[in-house]
Amino acid sequence: MEFNHTPVLLREVIECLKIVPNGCYVDGTLGGGGHASYVNEKLGLDGRFVGMDQDGEAILAASRRLERFHTRKDIVRRNYAEFDSVLDELGIDKVDGILLDLGVSSYQLDNAGRGFTYREDAPLDMRMDQRQSLTAKTVVNEYEEFRLYQIIRDYGEERFAKNIARQIVKARQKKPIETTQELSDLIRVAIPMKFRATGGHPAKRTFQAIRIEVNGELTVLEQTIDRMIERLKPGGRLCIITFHSLEDRIVKTKFRENENPCICPPEFPVCVCHRKPKGTNITKKPILPGETELAENSRSKSAKLRVFERGE
Repeated sequence: MEFNHTPVLLREVIECLKIVPNGCYVDGTLGGGGHASYVNEKLGLDGRFVGMDQDGEAILAASRRLERFHTRKDIVRRNYAEFDSVLDELGIDKVDGILLDLGVSSYQLDNAGRGFTYREDAPLDMRMDQRQSLTAKTVVNEYEEFRLYQIIRDYGEERFAKNIARQIVKARQKKPIETTQELSDLIRVAIPMKFRATGGHPAKRTFQAIRIEVNGELTVLEQTIDRMIERLKPGGRLCIITFHSLEDRIVKTKFRENENPCICPPEFPVCVCHRKPKGTNITKKPILPGETELAENSRSKSAKLRVFERGE
């Protein structure tokens, strides 16, 4: 199966990155190289591109896709949380732009064997980095009921999280839950009949929650944004595409804090905390897909792009 992922908000991302031909740009979520191809098209021979992804299949696919470009490229199999170390190892101090596309790729969703989808039966996996030991099967079968409830409630924003956690624990006492179909069926039973037909597939939110837990997605994002802003050159931009409210809330909050980091009480006549702004939150409101993209790519419908520009 070919690693394929239609890049979301492509035109908007390329415009917002404000690519200069001799610049240095980082794609921390390389995927199949969709956005990266267009970045490399705009770079000159003295430009530099660093692509990172924790998925080995993505690295292979993107490397092939980017072969035709003669820019200086470094393709690295690492989680974007390690981007500081990657840049240090490559001898790069500051960069002109960084992109994060936090969506799960079409390949990962459509390849049933990866265990991301509730639409086909497969072993419970959901690892973006298949070198790691924690899988969805471990979460579902070994986490305590209250922790499962918290994950499904917080990461999935699922109103029936308590019922679902209870159903999972009850079922696994008889035998381990091993496949996506088994889990999906349990979730369906846990949700009252009148609510099953609303809000999409009944397993959607729980699968999202477990995937976030397996891959530590929100923790990595929250811990990385400040450091990415620090590595931008003056005028450099950080572009982040999110696909659900939890991610977007983190990005929005972090960008706001970096634009206005002062923690002095409002009644203070002058700032005494001496925290200086790191730059400007370009997108007070997120950039959303247009009607044409929504019609052509249904997976773009929840995408939001936010942009931060480093100050002098």
